[in-house]
Amino acid sequence: MKRPIEPVYDTAVGVGRSLFGVWRLRRHTTGVEHLPDDGGAVIAMTHFGYLEFALVEWATVLHNRRRIRFMAKQGAFDKPLVGRLLRSMRHIAVDMRAGGAAYANAVAALRSGELVGVFPEAGVSASFTVRELKSGAVRLAQEAGVPIIPVAVWGGHRLLTKNHKVGFRERFGVPVHFSFGEPIQVHPEDDVATSTEQLRDRLQGMVDELQRDYPVDGTGAWWQPRSLGGTAPTPAEAAAADLERERRRAARRQSAS
Repeated sequence: MKRPIEPVYDTAVGVGRSLFGVWRLRRHTTGVEHLPDDGGAVIAMTHFGYLEFALVEWATVLHNRRRIRFMAKQGAFDKPLVGRLLRSMRHIAVDMRAGGAAYANAVAALRSGELVGVFPEAGVSASFTVRELKSGAVRLAQEAGVPIIPVAVWGGHRLLTKNHKVGFRERFGVPVHFSFGEPIQVHPEDDVATSTEQLRDRLQGMVDELQRDYPVDGTGAWWQPRSLGGTAPTPAEAAAADLERERRRAARRQSAS
């Protein structure tokens, strides 16, 4: 199916593909046939690094050239140049103080046949395990009457993530593995909390498989979960660090006001 031309989005994808080519990333993808060729779907992704949105779009474009409309924080849209680019690519702004508008816009996009990308963990997981999910992905799919496509990415966090400065040479030749899961249907009568927990279990199971088959031994590595012999924070340590970081941010906001 021929897709309409979107100059800004297509240019951004081209820049990303060029960068990944310079880095000589070794892409390996399974289950990509689960991406629908048309119609709406919620793309629910793991979030271990800052480049998953570009990496998943890369894999998607290579498969069927579809574009994903990502939900991004309002702060990014408030920056003059970045905001103009995001709006040109029809991404969806999320104002944490008034999330209803973003939710309505996402439902409308799904019903019109768009792919909407969400990170249901609502932040990067520094433990490199799937955290407790927010319910937004399930609620969007349920209200719009579209499937959820779970997507796990392993290796992308080795390029750029939080709490670790990745060296220039460390990015070259990194294997980045993708798993696109079978569509999850959320029916009107389904319990949102139960479905959200099932989505988390599915994502973690997909991550487990990617880690098992990953071609690089992560023993002693910063990018490997502690439970698998790496030195990443445990989920409890990462959660405590996130809470402390949020406490400091709240204190700065209060002092500024």
